[in-house]
Amino acid sequence: MKNNTIIEGAKQIIKLTPKQEIFCYEYCIDFNATRAAKLAGYNEKTAKVIGCQNLTKLYIKDRIKYMRDNLAETAGISALKIINEHSKIAFSSFANMKDGWMLLKDFDNLTDAERACISEIQTKESRRADGGDGIILEEWVKIKLWDKQKSLDSLSKILGYDAPTKVDLTTLGKQINTQPTIIFKKFNPDE
Repeated sequence: MKNNTIIEGAKQIIKLTPKQEIFCYEYCIDFNATRAAKLAGYNEKTAKVIGCQNLTKLYIKDRIKYMRDNLAETAGISALKIINEHSKIAFSSFANMKDGWMLLKDFDNLTDAERACISEIQTKESRRADGGDGIILEEWVKIKLWDKQKSLDSLSKILGYDAPTKVDLTTLGKQINTQPTIIFKKFNPDE
């Protein structure tokens, strides 16, 4: 038996080679077996054949199915990563991006977390005469951050802080009877 095969009970579990694992991952991106084989490191001349052969192997097909069924895991996305990204935005401050009242920090001096909070940067240059023979060059930078409130709302939802609360309705301190009351009246033909 090969070194990459493990027997577990009556079931044979085959460990994929690093190339096969990369092939499966790349194949899940666009379902192109030739491209996936090339990116996995197989020979460019035989990538088409190897890609097709890989797709006929049951253990590779099973791995691709598992990766497709568990896309968040395959892509490396977790609830913790989502919470961390929302936390950057929700608890960011524009003040961290400034040096003093008027000057912005150099973009290269911002932390990765501060950069992650920026949704848009606009720049503008204008020239005007200074009243004499000179020209004044004005540069404007407009920075727009992602919506803090949306991130706070998303965090509250993910963490269950906005779950509905149970409210007991009472009247004069007594519980309301939610069971229907049925009253039977004797039939009177004279009425």
